[in-house]
Amino acid sequence: MRIAQVAPLYESVPPQLYGGTERVVAYLTDELVRQGHDVTLFASGDSQTQAHLRPVCNRALRLTDCRDALPHHMLLLDRVGREAHNFNIVHFHIDYLHFPQTRLLDLPNVTTLHGRLDLPDLVPIYHEFNEMPVVSISNDQRTPLPFANWRATVYHGLPADSYRLHPEPGKYLAFLGRISPEKGVDRAIRIAQRVGMELRIAAKVDKVDEAYFKECIRPLLSDPLVKFIGEIGEKEKNDFLGRAYALLFPIDWPEPFGLVMIEAMACGTPVIAYRRGSVSEIVRSGESGYVVDNLEEAVAAVAKVDTVSRRRCRQAFEARFCASRMARDYLAVYRAIIAVGVQTQPAA
Repeated sequence: MRIAQVAPLYESVPPQLYGGTERVVAYLTDELVRQGHDVTLFASGDSQTQAHLRPVCNRALRLTDCRDALPHHMLLLDRVGREAHNFNIVHFHIDYLHFPQTRLLDLPNVTTLHGRLDLPDLVPIYHEFNEMPVVSISNDQRTPLPFANWRATVYHGLPADSYRLHPEPGKYLAFLGRISPEKGVDRAIRIAQRVGMELRIAAKVDKVDEAYFKECIRPLLSDPLVKFIGEIGEKEKNDFLGRAYALLFPIDWPEPFGLVMIEAMACGTPVIAYRRGSVSEIVRSGESGYVVDNLEEAVAAVAKVDTVSRRRCRQAFEARFCASRMARDYLAVYRAIIAVGVQTQPAA
């Protein structure tokens, strides 16, 4: 099958540091190539892939002095449109940006929605373009837009050998991701303080969250139990997660998926996560960690997390969240869309 993958340009594929969407695109693209398909990746020029790379800009926009990403993505859409006839299907990962153009093109396509969908501004877009086939990354993600043309839920997957099992638990709690109110790093600090365990925070601070970090989080970092590491790359994640006692994921928003949860599981590290968004679909209490509803339950979960088998946690990852399974799921979606043909008018 001739497949195009269209990635955002903010990060390379895979990203050098933080970047969930681009990491998933990298894993999917390389796995499709491994399974024998002819894949072309539209992405930034510093991307690394086993597919045919179509570079749209020289470097990931985040690493440049780019002030407006839209012109670059307009060039991306133009490049995809000019080459679209070469593919059996085009798989977009850029939200709704391509919908008007895709409606005019006679090509099978599908879009994976990687972000939160509970924003009122999105409703008119998905009502107008309700013929566009879309894929969710969790069932919960669909809740705000039940009328969209959902074709499947495909959970993210990682290459089985990208993380290794750490059979013995470490002595610290881990927080990995982004410093922002919805990610709950303040909650993670409170949990660590309550149980008297070291918390290591490996996280990026986006410009939009700098004030929050300075005003709300930085004062909490003076606690001797808290160690702020900053942003880490893929190479550091294996040891950071694998040597942890547990991953804390105390979110306060409708998380669409939460890639870090399965990264921890791949290392055999149990996850303690708040029951929001996709969490209950990803973590199974007693098997790969514990799903909790409040601070008290999180503290109790830390006390009993040693009852979770790290080998069983890794097995749960292998059974449900490998890249090979993700690619097979997407291939089933591609074939179903190709079989039906292109619908270029809004559904009634």
